[in-house]
Amino acid sequence: MFRWKKLGKVFDPASVSGRPWLKEFAQAPATLLLDDVVRVYFSCRPAADANGQYVSRSAWVDLDRTNLFRVREVANEPVLPLGGLGEFDEFGTYPISVIRDGDVVRAYYAGWTRCESVPFNTAIGGAISTDGGRSFTKLGNGPVLGFSPDEPFVLSGPKIRCFNGRYHLFYIAGRKWKLVDGRPEPVYKIRLATSDDGVAWHKHGRDLIESRIEPDEAQASPDVFFAHGRYHMFFCYRYSSHFRGRENGYRIGYATSTNLVDWERDDARAGIGVSDEGWDAEMVSYPHVFELDGQTYMAYLGNQVGRHGFGLAVLEGSLE
Repeated sequence: MFRWKKLGKVFDPASVSGRPWLKEFAQAPATLLLDDVVRVYFSCRPAADANGQYVSRSAWVDLDRTNLFRVREVANEPVLPLGGLGEFDEFGTYPISVIRDGDVVRAYYAGWTRCESVPFNTAIGGAISTDGGRSFTKLGNGPVLGFSPDEPFVLSGPKIRCFNGRYHLFYIAGRKWKLVDGRPEPVYKIRLATSDDGVAWHKHGRDLIESRIEPDEAQASPDVFFAHGRYHMFFCYRYSSHFRGRENGYRIGYATSTNLVDWERDDARAGIGVSDEGWDAEMVSYPHVFELDGQTYMAYLGNQVGRHGFGLAVLEGSLE
């Protein structure tokens, strides 16, 4: 199994002042390696409005490459504007994933809109940065990956990767809304789309990871990398009901593949779980694995799905 040594919480949005749009949450960390810093993108929220409604924004924090617990800079503005009236991202951009493409940085993100019968819906948008990932321009007013007959709602959680010269976008797709104590809760599964240009996508049309804890298990944040001749996926999963506490909350799972389509799940190998106490004692979720200067790290969220920030763990031993 993998052995992750927890290093602690790295960034808490409560430490940032002068940015009312960044009041709480640092969700879904995703990295871009620069010469002297590790830029970590995350999603945050301002205070709720008069009706108790939130919006999500996306930002970044630069961590010193030689000391990941030293914050060098935090974005002064959100990296993406919210969409216009009636657009798919009118009420939020969360989460976001980035990748270099020559002189530009590509970003893929989930755009949020509010609904009447259920709380929200999401589709996946794209954007380009020409200033090294400090800010982004949307590819258009609509999503690059939208709904289809077998994926009718909640397309979210994009993780962009490039393997064998092709873009691979791992994401989640809603399977159902489930009423729990009169409240609709989404159930979603991990899926894959591929592209040659990062704009036109081919959906593979199948769930990648089998459910384990229950048929309505919800899965998210499929983070994939290649090492030692195999593809490795860390992801998170939860029960479909009463999941906002320790008992049924998010945990981190693991799967492996030789072809990026057929995956063998083995959560016992994930090597990271909740702590006995502290900021990640109720849940661990939204893993992101990255290599830096000879070491492998995992950024992840703790209690309340990142309301109080994200933390880091370092891999002990080597990837196998």
